[in-house]
Amino acid sequence: MPAQIYHLIAFLVAAVVVLWTTPDVKNIGIKSGTVDKPGGRKVHERPMVRLGGVSIFAGTFASLLIVWWLGGFGNLPPDKEWQIWGVAIGGLGFFLIGLADDLLNLSPLGRLLLQIIVAAGAWKLGVSIDFITIPTIGIVELNWFSLPITVIWLVGMVNAINWIDGLDGLAAGVSGIAAVVMLLVSLFMNQPAAALIAAALAGAALGFLRYNFNPAQIFMGDGGSYFMGFTLAAVGVIGLVKIPAFTAVILPYLILAVPILDMSAVILTRIRRGKLPWVADRCHLHHRLLQAGLSHRWTVLFIYTLTLWVGSLALAIAGIPSGIAYAFGTTSLLTYTSWRVWKHSQQK
Repeated sequence: MPAQIYHLIAFLVAAVVVLWTTPDVKNIGIKSGTVDKPGGRKVHERPMVRLGGVSIFAGTFASLLIVWWLGGFGNLPPDKEWQIWGVAIGGLGFFLIGLADDLLNLSPLGRLLLQIIVAAGAWKLGVSIDFITIPTIGIVELNWFSLPITVIWLVGMVNAINWIDGLDGLAAGVSGIAAVVMLLVSLFMNQPAAALIAAALAGAALGFLRYNFNPAQIFMGDGGSYFMGFTLAAVGVIGLVKIPAFTAVILPYLILAVPILDMSAVILTRIRRGKLPWVADRCHLHHRLLQAGLSHRWTVLFIYTLTLWVGSLALAIAGIPSGIAYAFGTTSLLTYTSWRVWKHSQQK
C-alpha cells in the first residue's frame, strides 16, 4: 500500500470519528451541566457545552491507532515511530489538563505549572528542539538549552491556540488550515511521521467545524484547544525544526504566525496597560474586528484568510511545486477580504 494512502486514511478516520461522536459528547455535556455561560468578554449569548475537545482528541488518537494497526508505521525508522507516540502521550497530557480546567476551573498558575511539566515530559520522549540553523553560521547545537526552548515553544503554542478560541469555529478552522499546510510541507520534506499526525489532526479539526462553525452547537473547550495547540507545535518540532536547513526551521513559525502574533500583541498590550499577561480582556484580533463593525462570520473568515495566506507563503518558501502560484492566489484573496473588511468598517 502506498505510504500516502495512510495519510488519507488518518485524515478520513479522524474526521468520521469526530462527526460521529460529537453529538453524543454534546448530550453528555448537557446532562452533566458542563457548559460555558455567557457574560463578560464572551461573545456567545446562551450556555454552550464545552467538551468538544473530547471528540477531537478521540478522533485524532483513534486515527493514529488504526493507521498503526494497518501497518502504517511499518516503514518508519524506530526513532520516528517513537516520536509519534511521544506526541500522542504529550497530547494526552495536555488534553487532560484542559479537560480538568473545563470541569474544575483550575487557577492560571496551576495550569501553567502542569503545562510545563507535561512539556518537559514530551521533551524527554523526543519532542525536542535540539539545534537551530543560522545563516552563514550553520547548525548550532542547543545542548541543555534544548529543554527550556522546547518547553517555551510547546507551552506558548498551547496558549496561543487557546487564546484565539474566542469565536465560533475560529480555533478549529485556524488549526485545521495550519495542520493541512504542515501535512503538505512534511510530505514534501520527506517527514512521513509528522505528516501522519498532521493528517489526523487536520481531519479532526475540520470535522469538528461541522458542529462548531457559527452558529456553534458545541465548544471545544480548553481540552480541545490545549490538545490542538500542543499537537501543532509538536508536529513542527519533529517534522520541520529537526531538518538542518534554515528555511525548514522557520516554517512552523510562519505557518502558525496568526496565533503567535495575536498572543504576542495581546501580551504586550496588557503589559503596557499595567495588567498581568494572563488576565483576560477584549484586545485580541477577533475582538478588535468585531469592535470595528464586522459580523461574527466575516471576522472568522478574515482570520481564516490570513492563516491561508501565511500557509501559502510557507509552501512557497519550502519549494513545493506551484507554491508561488498558491501564494499569489491567497494574496489576491486576502486583498479582496481586506477591502471588504475596510469597506464594512467604514459603513459601520
